[in-house]
Amino acid sequence: MRRLMAGVMTLCLGALGAAAPADAVSLREVLFVGNNWDGTVDAIVPDGSFQKVRRINVIPDRAVRMLEITLDPVRLAYFLGVRQFIGEGHDQFVDDMYSSTDGRLLVVSRPSFGDVAALSLETGRIVWRFRVGGFRSDHMALSPDGQRVAVSASTGNVVHVLEVATGREIGRFPSGDSPHENLYSRDGSKIFHASIGAVYTPLDQKWADSTKGVRYFQIVDANTLQIIKRIDVRAKLDAAGYPQLSQTVRPMTLSADERFVYFQVSFHHGFVEYDLLEDRVTRVADLPVSNPDIPREHYLLDSAHHGIAMNPQGTRLCVAGTMSDYATVVSAATFAHGPLVPGAKPYWATSDAAGRYCYVSFSGQDRIVAISYETGAQVASVPVGNHPQRMRFGSLPG
Repeated sequence: MRRLMAGVMTLCLGALGAAAPADAVSLREVLFVGNNWDGTVDAIVPDGSFQKVRRINVIPDRAVRMLEITLDPVRLAYFLGVRQFIGEGHDQFVDDMYSSTDGRLLVVSRPSFGDVAALSLETGRIVWRFRVGGFRSDHMALSPDGQRVAVSASTGNVVHVLEVATGREIGRFPSGDSPHENLYSRDGSKIFHASIGAVYTPLDQKWADSTKGVRYFQIVDANTLQIIKRIDVRAKLDAAGYPQLSQTVRPMTLSADERFVYFQVSFHHGFVEYDLLEDRVTRVADLPVSNPDIPREHYLLDSAHHGIAMNPQGTRLCVAGTMSDYATVVSAATFAHGPLVPGAKPYWATSDAAGRYCYVSFSGQDRIVAISYETGAQVASVPVGNHPQRMRFGSLPG
């Protein structure tokens, strides 16, 4: 009997031990890269090897979505418009993406489908889907606690805030024309948001600025979704002595103490430093222009530069010089730039948590690069899918 009981105990303990790993899913940090024209997301391990470990199809429902669009004349018109005027002749299948904190879901904004979809990272199947207001989804932001995602609805002129686990809409807040960039404060209490107006029109000279529509830079209460402040960027630039700069706020990043926001504006090769405490423009960085003869009408969606990040230490910025075909690291103290890392059409920049590397997507070459914040030199180049844009750090099971 004693031997039998011991055997039973051994089997039970063995079974419990075998069950433990299944209950506690191991996660690893990866850099997700959205390949906009492919409709895929590549996962890259940021451990120094920069190994690409997975490619995820984020449009497994493409046939169903295309049938819906084809049968709806209005949606079809917008779908073709996105392809022609924003996608450079290509469909836009992944603009932005975030993984859930438990590594279970990948939440993706899909511009040409006008939606946000959450895919299971285990099965690749769609778990939930949300149609945004209007006909095109754009940039997103994940709350620091990972519970909410804010997504811009380009033609709906609103920003939706969704529950990550279910896709349920928690609320929304109004924006100007073509809502674009979203950024949560580190404590999750505020959302910094900018709309960019009609960047796809051919009227790009300063005299035609009024044709670009209503553009807002606003600070929103992340809990109530009420607008705390709407900053008149045009008036602030004029007051600081920069009437030649566009008021259209593009990608942005916050300083380590969140006193300053650094943002890019249309047609400018550089960025603006804005003091949120004193409510004024304090400095403007002018960076090299590699192709000064390119007319403004040929700028990609009015972007001279599109992509800016800051290391967590708050000492250096990383900038994507889109129309000048380079990326560079810039001193936050002096605005002096480091080496110009060459590449075709850089379109986003993001930092790792340690502040060791800045990652830049070169959308014109279907690759991303890692740049050392310390030296400003490129340390790695990784081939990815067709037209990489947004990159976000997240978690992948396994």
